[in-house]
Amino acid sequence: MVDLSSAPVPADPRNLDLRRAGAKAVLVGPATPPPLPFEVIESKIHVPPLLAGTVSRTALVNRLRAAGAFPLVLVVAPAGYGKTTLLSQWANRDVRPFAWVSIDECDNEPVTLLRHVAAALDRVEPIPASALEPLSLARKSVRTQALRRLAEAMTSRQSPFVLVLDGADLLTRDSIASVAALVEHIPAGSMIVLSGRVLPELPVAALRAGGPLLEIGPYELALSRREAEMLLRAARVELADAEINELVEHTEGWSAGLYLAALASRAETGVETGRPQDILSVTGADRYFADFFRSEYLSWLAPDRLTFLRRTSVLEMMSGPLCDAVLGQKGSTLELAALEAANLFVVPLDRHRGSYRYHHLFRELLRRELEEREPELVPVLNQRAADWFEAQGDAESTLEYSHAAGNEDSTARILSSIAMTVSSAGRVTAVESWLDHFDDEAQLHRYPAVAVEGSRIHAFRGRPDKAEVWLAAAERGVPTNGKDSATRACIDVVRAAMCADGPDRMLANTESALAELAPEHPWHPWALVVNGAAHLLLGEDDRADRVLATAAEASDRLGRAESRTLALSERSLLAAGRDDEEAENLALEAHRLIEDGELDAYATSALDLAATARALLRHGQWDEARRQLTITQRLAPSLTHAIPWLSVQVRLELGNAYVTLRDRDGARGLLAETQEILRLRPSLGVLGEQVARLEAEIDAMPQAVGGSGSGLTRAELRLLPLLSTHLSFREIGERLFVSRNTIKTQAISVYRKLGVSSRSDAITRAGELGLVEGTAGGASPPITGDVQSAAS
Repeated sequence: MVDLSSAPVPADPRNLDLRRAGAKAVLVGPATPPPLPFEVIESKIHVPPLLAGTVSRTALVNRLRAAGAFPLVLVVAPAGYGKTTLLSQWANRDVRPFAWVSIDECDNEPVTLLRHVAAALDRVEPIPASALEPLSLARKSVRTQALRRLAEAMTSRQSPFVLVLDGADLLTRDSIASVAALVEHIPAGSMIVLSGRVLPELPVAALRAGGPLLEIGPYELALSRREAEMLLRAARVELADAEINELVEHTEGWSAGLYLAALASRAETGVETGRPQDILSVTGADRYFADFFRSEYLSWLAPDRLTFLRRTSVLEMMSGPLCDAVLGQKGSTLELAALEAANLFVVPLDRHRGSYRYHHLFRELLRRELEEREPELVPVLNQRAADWFEAQGDAESTLEYSHAAGNEDSTARILSSIAMTVSSAGRVTAVESWLDHFDDEAQLHRYPAVAVEGSRIHAFRGRPDKAEVWLAAAERGVPTNGKDSATRACIDVVRAAMCADGPDRMLANTESALAELAPEHPWHPWALVVNGAAHLLLGEDDRADRVLATAAEASDRLGRAESRTLALSERSLLAAGRDDEEAENLALEAHRLIEDGELDAYATSALDLAATARALLRHGQWDEARRQLTITQRLAPSLTHAIPWLSVQVRLELGNAYVTLRDRDGARGLLAETQEILRLRPSLGVLGEQVARLEAEIDAMPQAVGGSGSGLTRAELRLLPLLSTHLSFREIGERLFVSRNTIKTQAISVYRKLGVSSRSDAITRAGELGLVEGTAGGASPPITGDVQSAAS
């Protein structure tokens, strides 16, 4: 560090002249400051002008304007993140004056740097001549004296200012030492800003610990969704909200990346405005990005570092040990740290600098270069990664890299072993993406364990044709010599669940499967659930409940939330006829599992969601019940004849709920869907009888007034429970905060819709329909004068 010990500073001759001249000096003095006693490059000491159409970084600028307590600000990010633009916008909006120096290689001579700093500060407020004099000398020996005087002149300033050194990462050790000395003498309220692609060679760690330090990096500089939309619009690219979000995610908010993607899309289409499908398909290997990365970074790197970058680009996530294993060498931990320090589009994934990843676009270019230069290494590197992850016990990563290596045997083995666990944990879409690798008849025949996993997924996702194709492939692929009996048992479970041959065959298939599957097998809980459903279809409710209870326990033991949810929902359905409290407790337990496991988009959750709606109706929570019914109906595409018994059960629950709500059209629509499933799968045991009863109830519903199928309105449903009390219309109105006449009008409307002519008959009919509790078949409440007049 340069010694800046105090020493007397001579008075500024320029100031003395002004004092002697007094008022006259103001009148005849020059309009600009006197010339400096040394030469500087004027263009380096001016705030860069803002270009038209530049995206305003309002949030960041406001944050910097409010950061007066930070004497030092570091703005560090790779090229193209808008560092200079941000600082220029700040300079244009801050009340403090800005002294600006654009750094280049010439500033690595400390005196040259100090001259430009002094010149920039002098433009803000004249610097004493005594501080400028040492800088006019060409001798290196005057650097210490010049630095000391400049620092003291800066410290003595009364008005706050901001000094920006843009490109400070270009400075070498001697010049950085001078900057560090200036930082130590920054007066209160003023700031020094160092901007560059990498951290300057300052003791940043000590600065962080020792005092206020504001750091702005790639994360803060990344454009928001709104800012990205403004940039794209300026580039004449119009996208929908979802497409903007996708592009921002892919470019990681990198402003240069967004602009290059817009340019690439326009060049590809040959039109002035990029089309969404073009811009969203642009990758980091596109020539615009390739040219940028090569000119700004790759062309300057040593061959060994380029090789490291290309070969590690096969990795989604990098760590020192993983890169060592993939590359077959040592020292990757240090290399990754060096890449991060160089800000080479390497993103740390934890605070301990243990794992990293490349920027998406940068990685895409590196992977393209690897495939072009060393294509024979791609499967080798991926297989090494797969071996490393398997040794770490990371099955999912092993699967991904095995597939990338072209190792189908390993991919199939791992997929069949983890598919049930992953899908049961609310990540069925991940399993579907893995299954896509095997969507070929020859591969399915070769890997029956994968085929049966896919068949189950397709069936419960409502794809009967695909489920059947995959199941048939699994059946053909299983050895006929008795080997692989577990896969054969899984086939039996899926065949039973699809219930193409009726509940008796369904029961036989599951009994056969349970005889083969050990209690710890991933499919064992599912075999129990389907077995319990078979007993339910056969009308063996007690037996079904016991089996389903066992299924719930087995699912809990193995951590299978999906099968446990369905087992509890089926038990809730069975309990509804004999113990409503138990039914609601079981449904509530299932509902918690659905929420905790994020299973609300699963067809297996629909039964509980429908049962929950019915429970809400029993408690008079009409609005919440309707919301729940709407949520449940969103699962209809997954509720097909692929799993017919479940699809019919859900629609029966929904249909009964709509009957309760007096929604005749809604109930009839569900009935029609149910009957279509029964047409395709006619042998569903007791469910056929339940569908017939639902049809009879719908037929018995009174016709809605005016042809509307909505039945009772929300206000009328809210009124019903109060009609069963001794309250008069006036008292009911007071409770509902409406007038007596409003209640009277609503009551008459209720009578018409229920096909009755009095309050007592309305309560009786509502009880029969389950709209109110405890009145069906019971005595009617006393009728007051108000009611008699309304009924007449």
